[in-house]
Amino acid sequence: YVVLGHSERRQHFGETDELINRKVKAAGRVGLTPILCVGERLPDREQGRAEDVVKTQLAGCLDGVDSAADLVVAYEPVWAIGTGKAATPDVAQALMTGIRQLLSSRYGADAAANVPLLYGGSVTPDNAFDFMREKDVDGALVGGASLDVDSFVEIARRGTEAKA
Repeated sequence: YVVLGHSERRQHFGETDELINRKVKAAGRVGLTPILCVGERLPDREQGRAEDVVKTQLAGCLDGVDSAADLVVAYEPVWAIGTGKAATPDVAQALMTGIRQLLSSRYGADAAANVPLLYGGSVTPDNAFDFMREKDVDGALVGGASLDVDSFVEIARRGTEAKA
């Protein structure tokens, strides 16, 4: 697996959807599964453009990618990463629905249904269950909380409970 399109790479290294697209294709050629990160910044959310921004990123990063068979998509609202301010489960589900729809229009409903969708952005043991019980949230892309083994194990446990 390889994480591509993470907001910090976009911000600090100027990675564009076009560059990330090339990386997605390269990952496929060498047998790596891309975990493609997409997400809006706070001004985008406040101006009601979150879904458009995420769909534009996703479309650009997947341009010319013929199959979703070995793809994971992580929705991580930039404004929630490392801030302790997670999106609500409803917000995550709404964006995941849009992501699943775009994948379906590109690759078909069956293929889209098999793409794991992860939520990332201040995932903690306290909120993991609520996110992962949403229909289209298949798991979590855990950042800072993964640095504490007990916290990470608890997130995994709660995710398992949510999907049971």
